[in-house]
Formats: sequence, structure tokens, C-alpha cells
Amino acid sequence: MIIVDSSVWIDYFNGIKNFQTDLLDQYLFDGQIQILDIILAEVLQGFRDKKDYDIARELMISLPCHQSLSKKLAVECAGYYRMLRKKGVTVRKTIDMIIACWCIDANYLLLENDKDFIYIADILPLNILREQP
Repeated sequence: MIIVDSSVWIDYFNGIKNFQTDLLDQYLFDGQIQILDIILAEVLQGFRDKKDYDIARELMISLPCHQSLSKKLAVECAGYYRMLRKKGVTVRKTIDMIIACWCIDANYLLLENDKDFIYIADILPLNILREQP
């Protein structure tokens, strides 16, 4: 299964064509795409136009949605953050750590367009979809 980060959803809804949005479009309707509640909130809060918001909302709430944080995952997330920081990597947003930790714990792939996830995946067992050379 695949979790899609907000960075990709935002590009997708803005009509940006890239490797990530092409993959999202490809996998969207075959049952492989799922979302986290925190990503749902982050994406939907960015819409200004009600019509665009309604379209995005209907699409996103039709997907299986998972709770992103439990006490266990919160502690793991903090531990991962501390480990990364000791190795010289400072993740800019807590939400990215939560998403990465959830994907690691659930063994889901992550489709992203945010360099923080690349840094995380270089050190932690985060599986991200990367463009093949």
C-alpha cells in the first residue's frame, strides 16, 4: 500500500505534472492509495475555492484513512527524530516525522516530493517511491 504525502497531493490538485503526480494518477483508482488523517487535514485546509475544496474532499474521503499517531508512535517518532539529529539530519516539520514513522511502522510505501523524506530514508527504514534513472 502507498501513503501519499501532502506535497504530492498539492501538486496533483494544482495540475502540476511530475513523476509523483503521474504515479498518484496511476495508482489512485486501483486501491493502492491510502491516506493519513493528518495529511487529509493538511491538504484540505489549503483550498480557498469551495468548489475545488469539495472536489478534493470527496476524492480524499473516499480513500481508506488511518489515524496517524498513537502514544507508541509518538514515542517512536521522537526517538527517530533524536537519532536523525545525532546523525546531522534535522527534519524541518514534525508532521513529516509522524508520516515517516507511521509508514515505517505499517511497512507502507511513501510517495512524496519533499527532500526531508529523502534524508530520512537514507538513515531509517522508510520506503519511498523513487524515480528510476
